[in-house]
Amino acid sequence: MSSTYNRDHADALSSKIGSMRFAMFTTRDANGHLVSQPMTNQQIDQEGGLWFYTRSTTELWENIAHEPEVNVSFANSDDSTYVSVSGQAERVVDRNQIKALWNPMVQAWFPAGPEDEHVVLVRVMPHAAEYWDSNDSKMVRLFAMAKAAVTGSTPDVDAEHGTIRM
Repeated sequence: MSSTYNRDHADALSSKIGSMRFAMFTTRDANGHLVSQPMTNQQIDQEGGLWFYTRSTTELWENIAHEPEVNVSFANSDDSTYVSVSGQAERVVDRNQIKALWNPMVQAWFPAGPEDEHVVLVRVMPHAAEYWDSNDSKMVRLFAMAKAAVTGSTPDVDAEHGTIRM
């Protein structure tokens, strides 16, 4: 992957994703169709790279081999924060990195441990991230939506939308 990055942009992405661990990871299959599956983000590195575990026997692994452009979407409906990351996925077979990111939750999905030859990593290096973030409380948002439904107007909520270019 590229060694050039903007540290401020990587920090901004990390801040937006925050503690959201679960994402929908979208690839293109061999027929060019979009395919999504839930994945758990293990880490956002200093360059803004997102790290995920998978198996070398999965469709996701194969899809990345023939089309590395992917999308990873995060959502936290409790605070109305949504982040959509587009980037290039890299297939990583590095036992040291696999061990470094290993944790008890990963062990549940890969019971043979980090030495399992099929346990591999995917790193997504973002090109850009779109985000939507509401500054209003959940109660204020619900009230605004109810009011809009009754009046036939658009909800008046304090929301921020932006793009982080990596």
